[in-house]
Amino acid sequence: DSVQKELVAQNKAQAQAALALLQELKAEPRKETLTIAEKQVEYARASLKYQQAQLEITQRERAIDPQAVSKLALENVQNSVLIARNNLKVAQAQYALTRAGAWRYDIRNQQAIYDAAQKTYASSSALLREYVVRAPVAGDVLRIGTAIGSYASPQGVYGTYTQGMNPVVVMGRKTGYLQVRAYLDEILVPRLPAPADITAKMFIRGLSNVSVPLQFVRIQPYVTPKIELSNQRTEKVDVRVLPILFKFKIPAHMNLFPGELVDVYIGKK
Repeated sequence: DSVQKELVAQNKAQAQAALALLQELKAEPRKETLTIAEKQVEYARASLKYQQAQLEITQRERAIDPQAVSKLALENVQNSVLIARNNLKVAQAQYALTRAGAWRYDIRNQQAIYDAAQKTYASSSALLREYVVRAPVAGDVLRIGTAIGSYASPQGVYGTYTQGMNPVVVMGRKTGYLQVRAYLDEILVPRLPAPADITAKMFIRGLSNVSVPLQFVRIQPYVTPKIELSNQRTEKVDVRVLPILFKFKIPAHMNLFPGELVDVYIGKK
């Protein structure tokens, strides 16, 4: 999942960047920018006032002595006043634009970009979760059949010993009881007592003189090949067996774990 993790991190960063820009647009106008626009209006207003004062002085001088101020000089001052007046209008318009904040279409467009980035991030995160093997029920991990970097398919992982597909993870539940699945040869099936009369005991390999009483649970009414005894493909399937389930309370003085092969003796009450 290393590549997918980096992709999720990239999509998250892009969504955060889009959100930051959206928040920036919604927070406009910026106080400092508005202050600059306001000062530009004041500067343009002062410039217009100055040019108007120069025009008044020039007009009075020309009124006193027409020869003192040329027509060209008077037109230049008048043009300066006109330019200053237009500059004031531009500064006032720029101030109004700054104070209005971001355009609603820009905000709407950035909102759409952010929503798309969020969906992309959510999609990549959902795909990343598919890289995690999750148990369908609560329990304990008894065995992990693969290693980091190995390839695991929906059918499991290839076992070099069994030459077949083994489960990626074997789940169980640690309780005070364990179950035993005994396989009865199909030849002995007619001699099996009725379920209410079945008694059984179990012998641990290595402790032949110690037995553990078993409690009958149920019969799995489907006869299967004997290969289930060891799950080895090379095992000879010359007989078929009937699975029978028993359970027992784990003795305090015994070390017993799921997966052990034991000997089960079935009798009649």
